[in-house]
Amino acid sequence: MARFQPKNPDYRAISIETFERQRAMRTLGISITRLEPGEVDLAMNYHAELTQQHGFIHAGIITAGLDNACGIAAFTLMPAGAGILTVEFKTNLLAPARGERFAFRATVVKPGRTLTVCEARAYATHDGAETMIATMSGTLMALAAREAAATDCAAAPA
Repeated sequence: MARFQPKNPDYRAISIETFERQRAMRTLGISITRLEPGEVDLAMNYHAELTQQHGFIHAGIITAGLDNACGIAAFTLMPAGAGILTVEFKTNLLAPARGERFAFRATVVKPGRTLTVCEARAYATHDGAETMIATMSGTLMALAAREAAATDCAAAPA
């Protein structure tokens, strides 16, 4: 039995479409590996271009993966026509982000009409072993349907 019941019967298709519209996730090479009501797993392979000075994946990249996992997990429970926006998060970095592959797993703790609270964990796979490297607690806000923001800032008037 599912832990949460989605409000939108098309939650899967809409959540995937919303995720795929995010250019940042595409740039980072992050993809959805599992999607259920109130839950999502994302994955990313190691890329040297995403490292900091010690060769670990930069904390900002790990935080972006966790934030996005929270957002998509929350979005799966939003009604049709809603949008999603992060309003707050706290990240704990537990270990260096060293590995060949990274996973970002989020679950909804408490869904709400306007605010949804999520928790997420990031894992690194290194030499065949998986290590938890970060956690996040996030609050996401449901946005009423509205016109999409401009997607090309260079084309926006100055």
